[in-house]
Amino acid sequence: MAQIFISAGHGGFENGIQDLGAKVEDITEAQEMIRIRDLIVPELRSRGFQVLSVPDDLSLQQSITWVNARSRTGDIALEIHVGAFQNTAVRGATAYYIASNSARKSHAELMLLALLRRVPQLPSRGAKPDTAAGMGRLAFCRQVAPPSILMELGYLTNERDRSMLLSRRRDFALGLADGLASWSRAITGTADPTEKPIETQLPKVNITINGGRYEEQGIIVNNNSYVPIDLADRLGVDLTSTEDIRRVRYGNIVYVKTVDLRDFNVSIGWDAASRTVQLKSESSLGICPGLIDQIMGHGNTSQVNLMMFLKNNNEEALRNFPDLPKIYREEGVIEGVNYDIAFCQMCVETSFLRFGGDVKASQNNFAGIGAIGGDAAGAAFPSARIGVRAQIQHLKAYASKEPLVQELVDPRFRFVSRNSAVLVDQLSGRWAADPNYGKKIIAMIRRLYESAKLL
Repeated sequence: MAQIFISAGHGGFENGIQDLGAKVEDITEAQEMIRIRDLIVPELRSRGFQVLSVPDDLSLQQSITWVNARSRTGDIALEIHVGAFQNTAVRGATAYYIASNSARKSHAELMLLALLRRVPQLPSRGAKPDTAAGMGRLAFCRQVAPPSILMELGYLTNERDRSMLLSRRRDFALGLADGLASWSRAITGTADPTEKPIETQLPKVNITINGGRYEEQGIIVNNNSYVPIDLADRLGVDLTSTEDIRRVRYGNIVYVKTVDLRDFNVSIGWDAASRTVQLKSESSLGICPGLIDQIMGHGNTSQVNLMMFLKNNNEEALRNFPDLPKIYREEGVIEGVNYDIAFCQMCVETSFLRFGGDVKASQNNFAGIGAIGGDAAGAAFPSARIGVRAQIQHLKAYASKEPLVQELVDPRFRFVSRNSAVLVDQLSGRWAADPNYGKKIIAMIRRLYESAKLL
């Protein structure tokens, strides 16, 4: 009989410290998700489903290992969370699925629909690929063996969402139970060759690399394409020390999940007519290999690319700042700073110009630059151009020892240790306290390049 795995998300121990997730007042994400999970489990069991609840004291990686050790053909897995954001107006439910998997997208949409039928007052933020998450990937979607979805049930920082979560736990639980029941019935028994030999034949797919046909074929497992690990070398990708990429063994060949190559700046396409996975390395896309995360350099996008990226993620973004894409390109080129990186940093800091936190749109502060006096709202600039210029100068302060070309406008330039962060990831813990700050910017760069057809 197929099983349903449910993880409450958070509550376990990460590096010896209990992870309670988001916290507002005395309410923690972990405790609320555990309460809802504990209502889902008996509900599904009463309907005849076999349900396994992931222990709450496990870390994320331990939870994934726990699920994978017990999984079998036909199983599904769900992890539930609530979001938190500096803009307290942000609210609604989101279902994340592994990128480049149309079947999993339909399952995520099914889960959202079932939830909103029970809680219609909760806005839907849609079914989204895990590449749209802050880190650009979600381990629960990528590394769990059965088909898996991660759902955010609202935002703890939004008063209306928080009130519904507290007062209508059973409605949330019933909606998720409805969705899981429908999803479980929709899953066909596709074998997953992880450890044991597989007797059934898995579907095969063709592979091209930079337009040329690859001699071997890939396979389909749980609607995800996998490619032979040997071709990673042809793409200049070193997977030897990467432990969090899912590998499967089938027919005495080791395969890796195709979508995971995206983290190494490999473009992934799919031609349905010929059942072909299309892979392209960054060098074939006109992007200098190894330079995607170097702050000093030249951007790869056009002004139109930047405009469309903003508009597609926030329709109102260009209303107050219509010339911002042009300004980023001009100011970045003058100082020799990669304007793609600066622009994506702005998208991360302002949530695509939605602002909503301590920093207001009127401050023209697009990267959270602090004020010298320690004002919580940060620095303010007289125009959008000067605000962008200050950000570009601050990036140059971190990434170079070269003098500025234009007059200094960055109020904190002199406090930076020059050349201390030449790569984006080195901004983590320096520009922002978030240890994943740089990774979030890099994930945004990949999204930008994908939208511009550069990756």
